[in-house]
Amino acid sequence: MRVQGLQYDICWEDKAASQARMDELLDAAPPDPGSLLVTPELGDVGFSRNLQAIMDEDSQAWAIRTATRFRCWVQHGWAEPSADGRGWNTVTTVSPSGEVIDQYRKIVPFRPGHEDRAYDPGDEIHIVDIDGILTCPFLCYDLRFPELWRLASKAGAELFTIGASWPAIRSNHWKMLNISRAIENQAWVLGVNRIGKDPFISYGGGSLVISPLGEVVAEAEIGPAILSFEIDPEAGRQLRREFATLEDIRPGFLGAMKVVRH
Repeated sequence: MRVQGLQYDICWEDKAASQARMDELLDAAPPDPGSLLVTPELGDVGFSRNLQAIMDEDSQAWAIRTATRFRCWVQHGWAEPSADGRGWNTVTTVSPSGEVIDQYRKIVPFRPGHEDRAYDPGDEIHIVDIDGILTCPFLCYDLRFPELWRLASKAGAELFTIGASWPAIRSNHWKMLNISRAIENQAWVLGVNRIGKDPFISYGGGSLVISPLGEVVAEAEIGPAILSFEIDPEAGRQLRREFATLEDIRPGFLGAMKVVRH
């Protein structure tokens, strides 16, 4: 399966402008039918806590429109309204037919950046069957919590996607942590990070694809890009059979969290 990461400068709290920017990139390099396209965290508004300005259904509508237009899978990050007047930092998975298959809500809000003041934490790990490949979406700060990834891999996840708004000042962490998560879980990892600036922070890009052996097999430079790579799911499955480290996981040390499969 071909995976594709959309790396671009998000227009601050401006969905129309951000979506136009995404569409321009996709018009220039259309995704392959049946491929998986992933956008960064909060991909059409930026890492904003101004919920009144950014929460509506336009984000999900863009994902549905894009999936049906290109006949591809789309995972799009957006701000979802919650029942208590706050929000969830969410990634929606849409099938090539335009069906919303899954909505994963970020489990660990970025407390050092006060994300928790506006967004509620999710409480479920989600695994989505994308054309036979068990895919687990995570968001940004989730990358620093390997126990979440362990629970997902124990439940069968073989491809992890992580949309991010990762600051340039910690770009070295971004790369090393993505590599570590791939090695630990003997899984493919697609990390998609934004570029540019918002009113507070500069972002480092560095979107990448990592093999189950921890090899960086594709990496975007700093600039707008569609990162694209054909992954071989059998490579991870064979590694798990021949070097079966996941069988030695002791689940009692990981805690408990609900895993939802679609």
